[in-house]
Amino acid sequence: MTQSLPNVDPQRMRQDLARALDATDQPPHAPRILLLYGSLRERSYSRMLTLEAERLLRHFGADTRVFHANGLPLPADAEPDHPKVRELRDLSMWSEGQVWCSPEMHGSVTGVMKAQVDWLPLEMGGIRPTQGRTLALMQVSGGSQSFNALNSMRILGRWMRMFTIPNQSSVPKAYQEFDDDGRMRQSPLYDRVVDVMEELVRMTILLRPHSATLTDRYSERLGEAERSAEQA
Repeated sequence: MTQSLPNVDPQRMRQDLARALDATDQPPHAPRILLLYGSLRERSYSRMLTLEAERLLRHFGADTRVFHANGLPLPADAEPDHPKVRELRDLSMWSEGQVWCSPEMHGSVTGVMKAQVDWLPLEMGGIRPTQGRTLALMQVSGGSQSFNALNSMRILGRWMRMFTIPNQSSVPKAYQEFDDDGRMRQSPLYDRVVDVMEELVRMTILLRPHSATLTDRYSERLGEAERSAEQA
């Protein structure tokens, strides 16, 4: 049985969050979520899982974009003005939260997934395209359940100065979990994906008014002051 959208009321979820927040602090737009996945295969289970996550995020009231890495060059094998690199960086700047979904390969993330992260610099003209954003992680496996790719992505998320949510999704034997149309079947694994996306939306709404304050660092203020002094 293919799973339909969950019986969750997004309006009630937003009302619950509003009681914990001053609503005037919230940006007027829906939470902006960028989704990345780590496979270019024609029948890519990481892409299927990512698109399933996108459906849920939209159901929860988020504004979403999925980046497709087809044509993205290897890091340092092209200039930063390459069209696919610009697209990826612009989407990261647009986002307030992200979802990363990778197959596990040789006990870690795929090269496709890592290349996307590597094209996102920590700083770009004084602007940081990942810092302060929320992050949710998912992985698919061809065999038994594993968390190696998830653990690798948690390290990457920390290095990119993102707020990685505690919950995560690992889908083993992914070939059994999707129907011919690419929709995820009803199972506890699907329920976990719902949990993860719901938590991501909640955490993004909670943190986005305060992201600048939470990521305000002395060392960065010092560096900006030194650059300003040199330019004066």
